[in-house]
Amino acid sequence: MSASGAHIIVIGNEKGGSGKSTTSMHVAVALMMKGYRVATIDVDGRQGTLSRYIVNREIFNKKMGRDYPVPEHYRIKGHAADGVTNAELAEESERLRLVIEGTGLSHDIVVIDTPGAANKLSFLAHTYADTLVTPMNDSFVDLDSLAHMDGHDLNIKGPSHYSEAIWEAKKEKVARDSGTIDWIVMRNRLSNLDAHNKREVEQAIRELSKRLGFRALPGFSERVIFRELFLVGLTILDLKQAAGGGALSRSHVAARDEVFAIIDGFKLPPLPAAI
Repeated sequence: MSASGAHIIVIGNEKGGSGKSTTSMHVAVALMMKGYRVATIDVDGRQGTLSRYIVNREIFNKKMGRDYPVPEHYRIKGHAADGVTNAELAEESERLRLVIEGTGLSHDIVVIDTPGAANKLSFLAHTYADTLVTPMNDSFVDLDSLAHMDGHDLNIKGPSHYSEAIWEAKKEKVARDSGTIDWIVMRNRLSNLDAHNKREVEQAIRELSKRLGFRALPGFSERVIFRELFLVGLTILDLKQAAGGGALSRSHVAARDEVFAIIDGFKLPPLPAAI
């Protein structure tokens, strides 16, 4: 738990298309369903996918007369990388600090979604992580965002720029509040087929976890439903209510179980006792 009081979960990966915003939204909703007070922060000033996801949810609630839980949300807009001044960057960094530390005082969990590219605001968010979740598609293309590997014998040649940045974030967190970062790599879009490539990726991740100091968790299987739900701001956890209480398909039940298995794998602090 961070010095601000809340447990900070940062969803980060310097590669786009890994499912960061989908993960952020599902984690936030699952935690609210468990009774945690949750705030969300979108540090992706250019794309703002999590912010649009939450707006879609608010619109759906209003149009359909529903009351799906919505986290208290903040968007850090940032500035264009090629036009930002040092003063503007310092101002935006200070705003991010205040939002993280402020929401930490009034919530149990803060979930931070970061952009798919390196910048100073994203790095600052990483330094506040108690739990850092790095979603990645189950492929060697995405594995390259963690470490560089020899294509001939799959030996690890060295850490990626992102892995090195996490090491620096860990040092900064220790210096600021003597805290630690529990780094979790979450394998998304898992196939049900026992393919040769899947087994090789799994073996490579096991080796990397020892070298880089992360834990590996299975994430979301490949399902079209995740992309469809974004448009109405819903998550797989909302489907039973949306369907009027009707039975879910086996695939949807499995997807719900995946989300809660991920939450259990985070090993979060227990829900605070009610006063």
